[in-house]
Amino acid sequence: MENIQHKYTVVRGLKLHVAEIGTGPAVVFLHGFPEIWYTWRHQMVAVAAAGFRAIAPDYRGYGLSEHPPEPEKTTFRDLVEDLVAILDSLEINKAFLVAKDMGVRPAYQLALLHPGRVSGVITLGVPFLLPWPDTFHFESFPKGFYMLRWQEPGRAEKDFGRFDVKTVVKNIYILFSGSELPAAGEDQEIMDLVDPSTPLPPWFSEDDLASYATLYEKSGFRTPLQVPYRSWLEDYGVSDLLVKVPALLIMGEKDYVYKFPGMKEFITSGKVKEYVPDLEITYLPEGTHFVQEQFPNQVNHLIITFLNKHV
Repeated sequence: MENIQHKYTVVRGLKLHVAEIGTGPAVVFLHGFPEIWYTWRHQMVAVAAAGFRAIAPDYRGYGLSEHPPEPEKTTFRDLVEDLVAILDSLEINKAFLVAKDMGVRPAYQLALLHPGRVSGVITLGVPFLLPWPDTFHFESFPKGFYMLRWQEPGRAEKDFGRFDVKTVVKNIYILFSGSELPAAGEDQEIMDLVDPSTPLPPWFSEDDLASYATLYEKSGFRTPLQVPYRSWLEDYGVSDLLVKVPALLIMGEKDYVYKFPGMKEFITSGKVKEYVPDLEITYLPEGTHFVQEQFPNQVNHLIITFLNKHV
């Protein structure tokens, strides 16, 4: 990992951080929350060793990247336009996209808006989804579901504010590593769901936690709470929702996202292939929400096999 290089590129008026290693066809890694470029450390090194150029940006307002002037106005479309500008600044005409969690949205949105710039899309834990009102019904989720709670301006800020940043990141990581939907009772907030004595998952060390916490101490949570949690009702900005590039979904069967009401059926019934016809699906029976860290060797093999097939 020490060979990963770090640079900054000025994109749409903001200085964004980009981690990079290797040479060859470009592979851009898009992180989720509560993550930053570092979540892809295992994949970046493996992909570079396989003959590819691995690139992992921190989104605007995340990690080492600058905040936009008004974080509360940030949209998924901003992330997509930032990605296009990053590709342009690095003189990359076309790239593979590897995404997880909320990073899946800008990956597929980029593929829809600019299919000529995308060689293929690999997603972990989340398939292509229609905008939320067309995919999920709010009443299907527990009232205290974390996404509904964090959608409310000020609520997560007040909840998180009771703890230091490292504890917040640790609690979210522990919650998201479970296989149940994170939902609080009427007299609870989301942070209350984690017993302080709960250890980190075995694949995530204290040093890893410190790496995440240090960068969230810098960035805070203003932009991360806006995108994704207060932006997920956006549409894609296109009328044709047919993805025309090859894709791979790596789905952990113990990922709590797999328990979203209707999610399993959407994937297993083939409904998702109505929108992504050239889609391969691979299941990891013990995989959780962080399969790229939990089973890095398996995930690396799946990614590299897909890249070599479609390069």
